[in-house]
Amino acid sequence: MSRASKNLLEGAVTLVIGLALKLFAVGVDLPVVAPTKVGVVLMCVGGALVATGLYQATRAD
Repeated sequence: MSRASKNLLEGAVTLVIGLALKLFAVGVDLPVVAPTKVGVVLMCVGGALVATGLYQATRAD
C-alpha cells in the first residue's frame, strides 16, 4: 500500500469517526472533554490527512 493511499484511507476513517461523534454524541457528558469537540478535532485531522494523501497521489509521478 502506497503512502498516499494509506493517508487517504486513514483520513477518510478519521473524518467519518469525527463526524459520527459530532452528530451522535450530543447528549453525552464526560468530565474531561466534550465528545462533540473531539469530533470536530477529528474531522479537522481527517481532512488534513485526506488533503495530504491527495497531494501525495498527484505528486507521485
